[in-house]
Amino acid sequence: MRTKADKQADNQGEHYVLNGEKTFISGAGSTDVLLVMARTGGAGPKGVSAFVVDADSAGIEYGKNEHKMGWKAQPTRTISFKDVKVPADNLIGEEGQGFSIAMKGLDGGRINIGICAVGTAQSALEAATNYVQERSQFGSPIASLQSVQFKLADMLTQAIASRQMLYLAADKVDNNDGQASTYCAMAKRLSTDLCFAVANEALQLHGGYGYLNEYPLERHVRDLRVHQILEGTNEIMRVIVSRQLLQDDALSKLR
Repeated sequence: MRTKADKQADNQGEHYVLNGEKTFISGAGSTDVLLVMARTGGAGPKGVSAFVVDADSAGIEYGKNEHKMGWKAQPTRTISFKDVKVPADNLIGEEGQGFSIAMKGLDGGRINIGICAVGTAQSALEAATNYVQERSQFGSPIASLQSVQFKLADMLTQAIASRQMLYLAADKVDNNDGQASTYCAMAKRLSTDLCFAVANEALQLHGGYGYLNEYPLERHVRDLRVHQILEGTNEIMRVIVSRQLLQDDALSKLR
């Protein structure tokens, strides 16, 4: 992290001056407030602090809206800070607590991304279920084909399994369980992988029509793909889970 917040004082009192740049910021340019992590101390996590910053503050510039594969409804921009004055009272907590504040938000963020994936998969499944009952081949709806029925059964199972795993992780967070972060990592990985597969199969069941903009499936597939990257890639989720699993007596705690 290179964005810095230097504490200064003038006749109006103490404040911080922000300088740096942030990339891939979801919603940038369309919000009233920014939550900014900046370095107030030395290297490492203990040198990071968190600030609430007015999104229209002097010295803030927003880059172009990135042209993304999906998630086009939400802007993604670079944010530049040049001598941006932030009142000292806008520091969240104390200096050096920024990293721990960010980490506390990750569990909820991973559940949120997983639930977004489940909702999109549910929509894709509903579209596919309706379509295969309307689309006829050789005089009968393709829903009568066992191969199609098997696909639908697997898709429904994957969507429900994802949802239930997320409910389990959310329950762990609500009850301050010591293994909550591990369950959130498992739930995020499972739900985003399975739900992308559900949407992809739903597109396949639509045949060539699924590839057209007039049908929602191509957008569902594009939007779902990034869920396997957001809030930590699914490879990182696997690292988190495996590290916990390899600890002493880990299996007895993961129940």
